[in-house]
This record gives sequence, C-alpha cells and structure tokens, in this order.
Amino acid sequence: QALKELLNETAALLCTPGKGISACDESAGTVGKRFEAVGISNTEENRRKYRQMLFETDGVEEFLSGVILDPETLYQKSSTDGRLFPEVLTSKGIVPGVKPHLKVYELPGTNGDTVMQGLDSLAVRAREYRKAGAKFAKWRSPIVIDVTTGRPTSIAIRANMEDLARYALICQSEGLMPIVEPDVSLSGDHDLETAVKVNIAVQSELFKAMTDMGVYMSGTTLKSNIVNPGKDCVKSYTVEEIAAANLYVLRQSFPVAMKGNNYLSGGQSLTQAAARLSAINQMKENDPWNLSFSWSAAIQLPLLQLCQKSGELELKQMSELYMKELRVASAASLGKYTNLKDGDYYVGKV
Repeated sequence: QALKELLNETAALLCTPGKGISACDESAGTVGKRFEAVGISNTEENRRKYRQMLFETDGVEEFLSGVILDPETLYQKSSTDGRLFPEVLTSKGIVPGVKPHLKVYELPGTNGDTVMQGLDSLAVRAREYRKAGAKFAKWRSPIVIDVTTGRPTSIAIRANMEDLARYALICQSEGLMPIVEPDVSLSGDHDLETAVKVNIAVQSELFKAMTDMGVYMSGTTLKSNIVNPGKDCVKSYTVEEIAAANLYVLRQSFPVAMKGNNYLSGGQSLTQAAARLSAINQMKENDPWNLSFSWSAAIQLPLLQLCQKSGELELKQMSELYMKELRVASAASLGKYTNLKDGDYYVGKV
C-alpha cells in the first residue's frame, strides 16, 4: 500500500496543471548530432553544461513538473554547488526521472517494424537509478505507419505494447513511477483517419496489456504522440480537426484511472505542437485527464540555433529563449495559447 501511495503521489506531481515534463534524455550520440550541426564539440562537459542550463535557469520550476534524464546526466553534478542533478531538480520541486531503455531492434518478417531492447536487466538498473535519485522512468516504443507495406503489423503492436506493460510492472516493483510512451511516428503519407485507427489500436493494446499484467494504473502516466496525419499527407487539416481526433482517441481507450498524458513533439515545431495542444485543451469537456507537454526537439533545437555563429554554448541567450518557450508550452497545456501564426493549419509538410 505504501508503494502504491508513492507511485500515485509521483503521478499526481507530474500531472500538475500548467506544468509539463522536460525531455532531456537524449543519448550522447543524439545530443552529439545536434551539437555538431551547429559547430559545438560533443564532449561530456559540454553536455553537462548544456543540461545544467536547462535545469538551473531561474523560474523553470514554474513550468516544469518533471525532467527525464539520460543515465549519464543522472550521475553528473552541478558546477554551481556540486550537487548531483537529481538533487538540484528535487530542491526546485521538479521530479527527476530517467530513460532506462536501450536500443531499437528490428523484428524479422515485419517489413521493418521494431521493438526496444533492455527489459532483461531492467530491474537491476531501475534499482540503481532509484538510489541515484530518480523517481520515475520513461520507456519509448516507436511505431511507424506505412500503408503500402502494411505497417505497423499486429505482431509489432502486440510485442511493443506488452513490452511497455512489462516495463511498467518492473519499474513499479522497484519504486519508480513508469511513463509509457507509445510513439506513432509523424513519417508517412497517411491521412488523419488512418492515424486515428492506428493510434486507437496501439493504445487499446497497451492498456489491456497493462491491466492484464496487474500494473497499478493510477501509478503510471502516458506520453503519446499528438495524433497527426503523416507529414507527407496531401490533405490539409485544421487545428480543430486534429484536436478533435486526439480527444476521440483518448476517449476510446485512455483509462480514467491514469491522471494525464504529456504529449511528445515528434517532429513538430514548437508553434505547431503548442497550437495543437492548446486546441485539444480548449475542446476538452468533462475529460478527467491533465493533457500537457513533454517536448525535446521542439524546445531544444531553437536553443541550439543560437550557437551556430560562435560554435560555443551561448548559455545566457539560450536560457532567455528557453523561458519564453516554456511559457508557450505552459499556456498550451492550459488551452490559453492563441498566437497560432503558421501553426494554425496543418498543410501536409512539417
């Protein structure tokens, strides 16, 4: 019972209205590609300094309920006072979490569908991460829609969602609140109706697997993609049509026991993601969930663009822009973002 109360409390904190989760869990390789694109050297110290800016910018706690860390960052220290980053975040009222999954593996016979590796050693790693200060975890299962090749296959959906359920159960047993992330990619030329159908199939499979395995549903939360047509879809959709599609998917499958969904950005710009999240929240009726953000590239890529001229981390400028971006994201999570600009209509290409 004490464990359930702990998991429930963490879920409630992460689903605080007006706040979202910062996704800072990119691997050293992924961060390296982003750094190298703007001329920054991909060293551990540069990664540490960059993440420290994301965690210690004055006022971030007004807009962030949690931060997802890469295991490397979990053990790094702040140069401000020598504390480990999980302690820094906790002192600001921000819940620290960790990404425990490993690498993607292709499923034979599925035309390219994949599963995520890392379940075998998860219990041991979860125990270590909790000792290091993590309070929750996040596991991503990527899904691609390709109508021509019949993807995602039912095998891939079932394998990925059962893995997510097993991950959730293992994390809960080790005292980490699990975020489940079924990530249906924006790639492809499929229409919104196809996206709705696939997302319902994916999420309903996930939640059935979780309940079948005995996962404590009130002690877990969701991080899903915003339901969108493929980025190469020839048909255009309004923000309102996309918002309605997202609410339909949630109402068809999302358990009321779960407190919220922090949408990933998944290739959308900040303007596009914010416009769609805000519209979803504006169209909510008596829906019980907190619907917020957990964005990485949409927030971080514009920050890194500030470094392109110098090839150095422009931490002061980045910090200022970061706060502006978080205000946009927070407003969207409350249905109060109205500066739609180019995000007003979905025009096929992102």
